[in-house]
Amino acid sequence: MNPLRHDFISSCLASQATPAPSHKLRYLDVGCGGGIFAESAARLPSTASVTGIDPSADVIVVAREHARQDPMLYGGSRLQYLNTAIEKLAIPTTTEEQYDVLTLFEVIEHIDQPAPFLKSCLPFVKPGGWIVMSTIARTWTSWLTTKFVAEDVVRLVPKGTHEWAKYINEEELRSFFQKQNAWANDGALRASGCMYVPGVGWRMVTGGERWGNYFFGVRRDPQ
Repeated sequence: MNPLRHDFISSCLASQATPAPSHKLRYLDVGCGGGIFAESAARLPSTASVTGIDPSADVIVVAREHARQDPMLYGGSRLQYLNTAIEKLAIPTTTEEQYDVLTLFEVIEHIDQPAPFLKSCLPFVKPGGWIVMSTIARTWTSWLTTKFVAEDVVRLVPKGTHEWAKYINEEELRSFFQKQNAWANDGALRASGCMYVPGVGWRMVTGGERWGNYFFGVRRDPQ
């Protein structure tokens, strides 16, 4: 799925009515896990820096150890990992401290109270920046594809990885951000379904946001 993450971010940046940033991008990868996305983003020539955060000390150890294998990433300012949660991270006081892209990949469906969690993320995005996430819709087809097929048939993920009741529909995210001050104006919302095809891999499914997995992007209004 990682290449699709980059494709979706690129589509969000390209969709802007105002020009995309000409400077190199700063990323905050929330719930970074072992660093699969964070490392790949840090290697992009368009990236200034990536900060990956995760409340699990074990996965941060894994992420740091893996980054040490790449001289481009280890020991510099291009990639750093912090063992913390977004709620405990110091809130930026200047635009320079904020991020161009905040990512939440396979995170929100594991959160007990998603609205307060998302509100904790908002101050970290600079005006004109994006929150980009992937999650799972709460529909009967998502139960079939992500619980029965993914956990029981294909065994793509361990059984019990997901709780169907915690899944969030695209329209629920859309409604939440449209109620936030200085977010999602001028149509700065994007979504696209994605599906795992056995023997092929992950593929985008335009209009398939209610089938199961999907990407969602929302832009903070420019100043």
